[in-house]
Amino acid sequence: MKVLGLIPSRMGSRRLPAKALLPISGLPLVVHTYRRANLSKLIDKILICTDSKKIVSIAKKYKSKAILTSPYHLNGTERIAEAFVKEKKKYDFILDIQGDEPLISPYHIDEVIKYHKKNNDADIILPTLKLKLPDNPSIVKVVTNKKNEVLYLSRSKIPYEAKSKCKFFLKHLSIISFKPEALIKFAKSKPSILEKTEDVELLRALEIGLKIKTLNLKGDSFSVDIAEDYRRAKDQMSKDKFFKFYK
Repeated sequence: MKVLGLIPSRMGSRRLPAKALLPISGLPLVVHTYRRANLSKLIDKILICTDSKKIVSIAKKYKSKAILTSPYHLNGTERIAEAFVKEKKKYDFILDIQGDEPLISPYHIDEVIKYHKKNNDADIILPTLKLKLPDNPSIVKVVTNKKNEVLYLSRSKIPYEAKSKCKFFLKHLSIISFKPEALIKFAKSKPSILEKTEDVELLRALEIGLKIKTLNLKGDSFSVDIAEDYRRAKDQMSKDKFFKFYK
């Protein structure tokens, strides 16, 4: 089975301007994501997908493959769909790897791919990590059923603890595996009501009837959204076990 890894990245971040190119241990943030994804044993090709000529130029400087996409996409899923169409090649799975997670684990990437191969009935695989502090609205929380199917996603604290306390919550990990036809169906659909309300793009997938399954992974990962995240990423990178393989 062939797997295409796509890393959506843009310059227009409001909370942390030009975060894709912020330096961490001598490399731009998005280049860390690219090189760590390259440590995967199961991805056949990786591309950074961006609306910025500057990101394309910097990516090439660091020998990372990049493709220029439209500046009018509403989210990263739409952006990777355009890149996939431009590839004009057949792939069994399309992996969306968020460009703002410089500490993403290549082990997690391979676990998602292996799980989708075993669960080919799912249109999308969305992995989760256990979360003990769920109040941060920047972190998308996930609710699932006993079949590991995703029921809902929210920036709110879900499930609501009305009668008992939850031992843990589940957070959305930003590695998402799509069947090609599911990705195209998503991109051709208009933004949905829940998607616009919650500002969570995968709610569109649920609303148009796509089947999302999940697996819970061990470890940690976080997106760089604000200055505090950036400071944390710089501190952790110096101690990270994968960094020595690609620096």
